[in-house]
Amino acid sequence: LASASETRAVLLRSAGVSITAVAARVDEDTIRLSLSDEGAKPRDIADALADAKARKVAQRFPDAVVIGCDQVLDFAGQAWGKAETADAARAQLQRLRGQTHLLHSAVVLYNGSRPIWRHIGEVRLTMRMFSDAFLDDYLARNWDAARHSVGTYRVEDEGIRLFTRIDGDHFTVLGLPLLPVLSYLGDRGFIPA
Repeated sequence: LASASETRAVLLRSAGVSITAVAARVDEDTIRLSLSDEGAKPRDIADALADAKARKVAQRFPDAVVIGCDQVLDFAGQAWGKAETADAARAQLQRLRGQTHLLHSAVVLYNGSRPIWRHIGEVRLTMRMFSDAFLDDYLARNWDAARHSVGTYRVEDEGIRLFTRIDGDHFTVLGLPLLPVLSYLGDRGFIPA
């Protein structure tokens, strides 16, 4: 797994997939900004980031099946990454309040140092009209964990209270379209099926 995400590792291990998690260490901000400047769509940015991570780790482990993942928040056609500060998170969440946005969760598999499969899951999320006081309390309690998530929310924790509706696969919200990944790995004989 070309990721330092504990959530993604837990999802795969809980599904019985034996993995080694390796942080890819790619410059996500540079890739995201460069692609945005070129007019790339948020889903394509998610795919490019997942590919860059998988490729980087596959270079170190050429005989392994490497799973690269990334998630991009798409609000009004703009790609958002993780907020750098609590103030930036507050501003992002205020803009998303009462609005609907998309999450694009991309996964790219490499084997033999080349890409063999890719998938992009999409989820539509609608935030409720929470108060500024609730938002401040939420960030005070959750910043340390939520800062690692695009959108500064974790639906597996208190972040679920920010939403009125989520349309799509729960695993995709968590950053890994797990069911398509497991199907592909099983169909190709990488895991028992």
